[in-house]
Amino acid sequence: MSPEFVIDLGRNAVKTVLMISSPMLLSGLIIGLLVSIFQAATQINEQTMTFIPKIVAVLVALILFAPWIIRVMLAFTQNVFQGISLVGG
Repeated sequence: MSPEFVIDLGRNAVKTVLMISSPMLLSGLIIGLLVSIFQAATQINEQTMTFIPKIVAVLVALILFAPWIIRVMLAFTQNVFQGISLVGG
């Protein structure tokens, strides 16, 4: 394997991880922001109020984006195997 192939593989892996994780991270961030604004406005400092909505939002985002995540992971895996076969062959 050439150094260019390894660097390209690493770059694509990081890009894929960021793409796959972004829906869950963004939904948790948005819900966390909304809950913190609500807590600041009402002065309620309940700890479970921050965790439960975030967990539910991440789970819902995972369920909604699961088909897209699977397609992205399959495309990445196929590209890796094709690259390995080209380099090895």
